[in-house]
Amino acid sequence: MTSVDAQTRETPSVSERPPGISSALALLLAIACGVSVANVYYAQPLLERVGGDLGIRPAELGLVTTVTQAGYLLGLVLIVPLGDLVNRRGLIVVQSLVAGAGLLAVALAPDEAVFFVASAIVGLASVVVQVIVAYAAVLSTPAQRGRVVGVVTSGVVIGILLARTVSGLVADALGWRAVFLVSAALMGALAAALARLLPRDTSSRTRISYLRSIGSVVTLTIHEPVFRVRSLIALFVFGAFGAVWGSMALPLGAAPWHLSEGQIGLFGVVGAAGALGAARAGRLADRGLAQWVSGTALLLFVASWMLIAATPWSLILLVIGVVVLDFAGQALHVTNQHLIVGIDPGASSRLMGGYMVYYSIGTGGGAIAATALYAASGWGAVSGLGAGLSLCALFAWGVDRLTVRRRAARLAGG
Repeated sequence: MTSVDAQTRETPSVSERPPGISSALALLLAIACGVSVANVYYAQPLLERVGGDLGIRPAELGLVTTVTQAGYLLGLVLIVPLGDLVNRRGLIVVQSLVAGAGLLAVALAPDEAVFFVASAIVGLASVVVQVIVAYAAVLSTPAQRGRVVGVVTSGVVIGILLARTVSGLVADALGWRAVFLVSAALMGALAAALARLLPRDTSSRTRISYLRSIGSVVTLTIHEPVFRVRSLIALFVFGAFGAVWGSMALPLGAAPWHLSEGQIGLFGVVGAAGALGAARAGRLADRGLAQWVSGTALLLFVASWMLIAATPWSLILLVIGVVVLDFAGQALHVTNQHLIVGIDPGASSRLMGGYMVYYSIGTGGGAIAATALYAASGWGAVSGLGAGLSLCALFAWGVDRLTVRRRAARLAGG
């Protein structure tokens, strides 16, 4: 038994323990994650349209996406830990229904106040993604956990990357409200499918209080070295990830490229191709190669910025750089989750929720810093930020590996 609530675990009988997850169920969970996480990103390319329709002043347009992201971050702290305390299957279905209701309210919003409140609800409920990943991890056998987490997480990344493209295309054809009407219908259909097809969650439950549960991100950071190191790596890696995806439209829309919103959105497809290729990272982690995957992915992540820096004069190098960056980022994300859940699968919701707090802070902070740097100093400064954050992640991993080896050498020496 690991250190996370070792004395408060209720262990199911042998007959109740999950037999593992089939490929079909893993694919369903990946689709559910992709559809759910896209809700957080649909509004990003629609800022001017939403603002013009609802009378939102230009200075407040940033709130259109910030409110949703804030709701998501709050959900990571307040809702995701519930997965260790209540039935995850029921929690997933309820959250999907709430997200659908919030999306419907966004689509029908008569003014900015209703729009912002509904957007916050959408963000809060969309953390169902992390409950699904935790559900997949805890129901998987140890031998298949990396593969399953890799498949499910690929759905998350593809949903994030394609959301902007889909949103722009639907809005061009039917208006911005249609984007949220369609997504509301998708969430309703998804909730019905999950209620019917998800197996019963018979995993163990913890008996700690809810207040202790929502404070777990702090206690895990203090007491669990694997959680601390992997979350720090995620903070830096997804800070760099947020920097490129949060500001890429700025140089692509400017001279010499002058690309349209639809053309810029196609880069999401490019990124998704890179993310798909990294699904094998989970299989390698299952074979005990998690540290090898981490080191290789981090080196690729650093190298990708040499190509991304060429954006002002080469779209080909940018495309290659984005594929490499997304490939490496996805491999790291899958490996991080594999190792973190391994601390204590029964506490997977708190572990995943806490880890994603670091992920979200990194992604949001990187995007904000990148847009400010671009306005002040151009794309070179953004590339410097991304490369610097990537090197910090590599340094954190290297220090951890050195520390572990020195500790092992001391123990071996008696």
